[in-house]
Amino acid sequence: MKIKLPFILFFSLFSLNVVALDLPDLKPFIDEMVEKHHFNQAQLTQLFAQVEHQPQIINAISSPATQKPWFEYRAAFINSHRITLGLRFWQHYHSTLQRAEKNYGVPAEIIVAVIGVETLYSKQMGNYRVIDALSTLAFDYPRRADFFRSELEAYLLLAREQAWNPLLIKGSYAGAMGIPQFMPSSYRAYAVDFNRNGKIALRSEVQDAIGSVGNYLQHYGWRSGELITQKLHLPADAPAPLNDWQMNGDPEVAAVIDFTLADGKEYWYAFNNFRVITRYNNSYFYAMSIFQLAEALRANYTPAKATLN
Repeated sequence: MKIKLPFILFFSLFSLNVVALDLPDLKPFIDEMVEKHHFNQAQLTQLFAQVEHQPQIINAISSPATQKPWFEYRAAFINSHRITLGLRFWQHYHSTLQRAEKNYGVPAEIIVAVIGVETLYSKQMGNYRVIDALSTLAFDYPRRADFFRSELEAYLLLAREQAWNPLLIKGSYAGAMGIPQFMPSSYRAYAVDFNRNGKIALRSEVQDAIGSVGNYLQHYGWRSGELITQKLHLPADAPAPLNDWQMNGDPEVAAVIDFTLADGKEYWYAFNNFRVITRYNNSYFYAMSIFQLAEALRANYTPAKATLN
């Protein structure tokens, strides 16, 4: 018995580029979704006939922000505007963040920083159709085709579970979506109904996003109360330390990482919780920006102004 997708397709088949004609390996993917997950083949074919191949997505993922020097990357995320908005966010969702910290062991400022870096506290959630992004990368980006093919599979399952029209959901050029920018597989695995209203809505409900970030980081091994990173204070004539994943045989030190500033380099120990942040985005720049934004937020936070949300 074939299970139909819970959406109706309204779009003209002639108004968009057709992935089925432009990209290889789509038909075997459709066949697999029919066989493995009992999708309706005609309906999936009709869906993908309305999906756009977007070369600009390949350009975007091939030139990530992490190619910038650290001091330029950092300035985009640790600045007065993002700190001010983060403090307002923390104050407004004070009780929700307290509950998330208690439940998952992840500090409130880390959760706020993740949402701040990802979407500027829900203000910038992406303008690409998720299905366009995932289809383009699954079938026209060989370096990570397997990963994005898996995410496209997860997205179709998620759309069916959530009764979404998959042509209408927007996100990043990599297919991440919602306030915390979860990939579809993470959405299915780690998203939680943190406001307890009977549904999970990471695109519209901040409380769910807060709880889901905490749940995600806990799942990947966050250790409550432990260090994230620590700056090394080296003498001016000291040699640069080696970047060794088991530095000096200390299992608690994941790495020694260097960051290039405008006037030289600085070195940091990275501990387990730093590595956990890289599971959200596999970039030292990203993890350090989360840490430093969180530190700035914590240093300037005034709990007395918090609301009861």
